[in-house]
Amino acid sequence: MTALGKDLIGLETLAPEQIRLLLDTAEPFKEVSERPIKKVPALRGKTIVNLFFEASTRTRISFEFAEKRLSADTVNVAATGSSVSKGETLVDTAKNLEAMRIDMVVIRHGASGAAQFLARRIASNVINAGDGKHEHPTQALLDLLTIRDKLGRIEGTKVCLVGDILHSRVARSNLWGLTKLGAQVAVCGPRTLLPRGIEELGVTVFRRIEDAIAWADVLNVLRLQLERMEAGFIPSLREYYRVFGVTAERLERAPKELLVMHPGPMNRGVEIDSRVADGAHSVILDQVTNGVAVRMAVLYLLAGGKPELADAAKRGAPD
Repeated sequence: MTALGKDLIGLETLAPEQIRLLLDTAEPFKEVSERPIKKVPALRGKTIVNLFFEASTRTRISFEFAEKRLSADTVNVAATGSSVSKGETLVDTAKNLEAMRIDMVVIRHGASGAAQFLARRIASNVINAGDGKHEHPTQALLDLLTIRDKLGRIEGTKVCLVGDILHSRVARSNLWGLTKLGAQVAVCGPRTLLPRGIEELGVTVFRRIEDAIAWADVLNVLRLQLERMEAGFIPSLREYYRVFGVTAERLERAPKELLVMHPGPMNRGVEIDSRVADGAHSVILDQVTNGVAVRMAVLYLLAGGKPELADAAKRGAPD
């Protein structure tokens, strides 16, 4: 059993020390992506299956880069074009893959709890790359790493999640990670897109984006997940942008400098202004870069890598 246990399903069940361990282990792996030859032998001989039942660009490619930079052998399986489209169950798919002697499964699935369901039924390590409206732990970890990089700390920082909190697995993982590491957390969005009783988690609720901007050190702007919505959550996209959009004009009136984050994909002109997404406040591309290092850290630790030897591992020294 590793320092993280067998699997990474979410941040809700991790202790603060385990989250810090993941962030600290990601630090030495950042340098690997800056090399002319972006590869170290830390996971040579390991076989990892990326099992994606939902569309993904950043998360899927980031995991692939992380796996290949650690020298693992990777196999990518999508629902379309696999036996899943013929009616094969998730467990049967995974058990057949496991019979080929794989070591890890990275899974993205539209059903909340799918990663945990799978982890209980196979011996291989399971990493949750997003399950329904439940959690997206590696996204939250890269967000935490970006905040720590830019502000030097997480404890005491004021972070506001803006937008579609109700349908967002990113929001849930961020809430767990941020609160466990001592950040002050707020949410801002239409009442229809905020979970009932969210205040009971110790979260401040802002009804106006201007108030959120005035309070926050960090805005994490979330996409409207229209694919998970039925009609009636918002009057229109134009109205949402008018009331809750993070615009350059609103940031210009902020009393202090703040960071703007977004997990992607962005709906420009809906939840965020292009001038903000591409402007001086934005750390969105830093998040993407940090995502590879974070996922390298997760893979390395779950494979049994020793945290204290992560720096040696990225230099190619044996562990």
